[in-house]
Amino acid sequence: MFDSTPLLQQRFAALRSRAEFFSLRHVRQSSQHLAVRKNVAEPPSLSTDEGVMITVRVYGVEAYAATGDLSQAGLQQALERAESHARGIASHALLDLREQPVASARFDYLSPDVQQAFPSLADCYQLLADESASVPADPRFVSWYAGLGVTHVEQIYLNSAGAQIRQAQRFVFPGLSVTAFDDSDSQTRSLGRENFGQQGGADVISRCGIVGAGAQVADQALQLLLAPNAPQGKRDLLLTPDQMMLQIHESIGHPLELDRILGDERNYAGTSFVKAEDFGHLQYGSRLLNVTFDPDIPEELASYSHDDDGTAASKQFLIRDGLLVRPLGGALSQFRAGMDGVANSRAASWNRAPIDRMANLNIEPGNQSQAQLIAGIECGILMSTNRSWSIDDARNKFQFGCEWGQLIEDGELKGVVKNPNYRGISSGFWKNLCAVGDASTFQVLGTPNCGKGEPNQVIRVGHASPSCVFSQIDVFGGDA
Repeated sequence: MFDSTPLLQQRFAALRSRAEFFSLRHVRQSSQHLAVRKNVAEPPSLSTDEGVMITVRVYGVEAYAATGDLSQAGLQQALERAESHARGIASHALLDLREQPVASARFDYLSPDVQQAFPSLADCYQLLADESASVPADPRFVSWYAGLGVTHVEQIYLNSAGAQIRQAQRFVFPGLSVTAFDDSDSQTRSLGRENFGQQGGADVISRCGIVGAGAQVADQALQLLLAPNAPQGKRDLLLTPDQMMLQIHESIGHPLELDRILGDERNYAGTSFVKAEDFGHLQYGSRLLNVTFDPDIPEELASYSHDDDGTAASKQFLIRDGLLVRPLGGALSQFRAGMDGVANSRAASWNRAPIDRMANLNIEPGNQSQAQLIAGIECGILMSTNRSWSIDDARNKFQFGCEWGQLIEDGELKGVVKNPNYRGISSGFWKNLCAVGDASTFQVLGTPNCGKGEPNQVIRVGHASPSCVFSQIDVFGGDA
């Protein structure tokens, strides 16, 4: 682990530069994805990637150059290329960053159990084959799948101010889904879709519940196939964590990214209904809503010690008692806006520059068990596991569909319904939050594929949430 550190240190120290500041961010990544589909093992997908991003600051102007050539000459050429870019754009620069602080920390960060060996390919394939084989032999099951993705990332950050930040992380993504078809309809049930991702080792596989889940997921797919469509109208809505994560991601996370608010993403990923002047004033949700940027839950996907600019990460409230208090903005956006943010300057790889990204964005637990949440609903519906989403480019008006629905009447769970959907407007939806589950309902989840930026960057994002209840939400089924 970190075996390239001495050589990188030597080559970094030998770089020649007239810049007032420069840094090197080395990234080495290896990934594997295994799958068994309908009891047939698919070939493994294996990949490796390695390179360096050089950042320079010349006359207060920052510029970047990336290279896969890690030789002394390759690094020097990248540094000179970045310096040339900085000088070329100096006369057009909108910001003078000479007074912006730079990192000087020396720190190592490791995922839980990252130094322990992960199960072999053969063992992983056997686990997936067992779950695939547990799907009953029923002609209505037309497709089923068990998969496991594992990614190892080592990152070393060095700069001319003396910083050395090393982070070694392993990300694990189990998945399971079953599709049933009866000649007139098809329904898919999954184990969290692709949204059970955590840092760690083999313990992630056991925590996600994939072992022994094949038969249960298949049974739920049949229940959906036989169920009536979800009703239409206003109902109280109970969302479980695997749907809450999508709700958090789209209608809190993206709107609070400070570069969006400043207009950077307008032509591509969109803007935000939130304005800079809303912080400290806008009542984003009910007083039950407490949202944090939290890099301190070890197994969550975006837990880290420092972001990719070397800024130390710490837990911060973005929304407290429903009031909007802080944006998702890294050091550069904070400097531009004159606002406090968080350590969320993140890059998808060595050949991308850090930008404002969601990291671990969580809802803090409340004080009600799942049974208490259900008992407090007179006429409602439970929805789990996202299957479709649509939201406008300001991340305000949305419509989401789920895999699983179950009616709630007079405080009791009733029959299963299929094709459950709901819609709303972010600026009002969170004000309807009327109950928040306690720690027993809290689940740590995450997605591997949040996209943003030009050129595009796909990055891992963590979301942890309890179950939550929203009052009088517009719900509808597949025939609406």
